[in-house]
Amino acid sequence: MTATSPSTLLNAQAADFKLPATDDKTYAFADVAGQKGTVIVFICNHCPYVKAVVDRMVADARLLMAEGVGFAAICSNDATGYPDDSFDNMRRFAQAHDFPFPYLHDEDQSVARAYGAVCTPDFFGFDAGRKLKYRGRLDEGRTSPPPPGARRELLEAMRAVAASSQAPAQQSPSIGCSIKWKAD
Repeated sequence: MTATSPSTLLNAQAADFKLPATDDKTYAFADVAGQKGTVIVFICNHCPYVKAVVDRMVADARLLMAEGVGFAAICSNDATGYPDDSFDNMRRFAQAHDFPFPYLHDEDQSVARAYGAVCTPDFFGFDAGRKLKYRGRLDEGRTSPPPPGARRELLEAMRAVAASSQAPAQQSPSIGCSIKWKAD
């Protein structure tokens, strides 16, 4: 099912977390935070929207990380109902796409709930003070590449945040597969 991220209250404080990663380490927000800002993106392994953007996302993450912006991806999907999103498959996915950032497992889905994540991919960009400045998409590509000359929205927004702690006033929401919540 396709979902669109809602508008989120900018300047909200980043929720902390402590999650296991595919590199066998455990990370908190402080461990992934960059000196100039941080991107937290909720993704999964099976979503066609994620598959379509993952290589562009990795390329933009590499640029941002080189410029002092931290980056981490989190999978919060119910792996029992969606075995493609299991922790072992997360490891394979991160390796196949050469993730330069931690890929974290939110098994109890508490971090996705704390952030208000609703879809994959769902991007949250924070300034150096951990205040939310960007809630939007990578670019205008969906399950196919963006049109030629399309803006690199996340990259541009986070560069602005890193430089001035201000992101563009116009932010287009992410669209993707809904997070696969566990039955209560």
